[in-house]
Amino acid sequence: MRVGIGYDIHPLLAGRRLIIGGVEIDYPLGLDGHSDADVLIHAVIDAVLGAAGEGDIGRLFPDTDSSYAGISSLELLKQVSARVAAKGYRLVNLDAIVILERPRIAGFVETMAVNIARGLDVGSGAVNVKATTNEGLDAIGAGRAAAAWAATLLQPKEGRRE
Repeated sequence: MRVGIGYDIHPLLAGRRLIIGGVEIDYPLGLDGHSDADVLIHAVIDAVLGAAGEGDIGRLFPDTDSSYAGISSLELLKQVSARVAAKGYRLVNLDAIVILERPRIAGFVETMAVNIARGLDVGSGAVNVKATTNEGLDAIGAGRAAAAWAATLLQPKEGRRE
């Protein structure tokens, strides 16, 4: 078994779409970044890559590469899933949390989990997504940023040796 953790944070800015977990949320601010800046998917990607010993999102999809400008993070997740499967691993489970003061996103977490499960080509029962606030503390609590943490467990596929 292999464990991975992922973390990401992005500032919230006017003029950007707010996309978290592959869900576009109607809000006047969006996450700033090179791709769609989906903070949750970025944390998930880092957790999966870490568990597989494959580096991190910045190494695989650098922000200096214009082909990734504005790309859907769900597309990047599918590429990571295929890479990890080709290396001989399958995802056992993934647990993630989004930290965001506003807007409240608890009503979207089930759809986010389904989107992530599809991106990773696993059953939806293997993915759990939660949401919390930062109780008014720091940039997240002031409504200027959002962050996410993810932890995952990979298992070698049958026949693969560690």
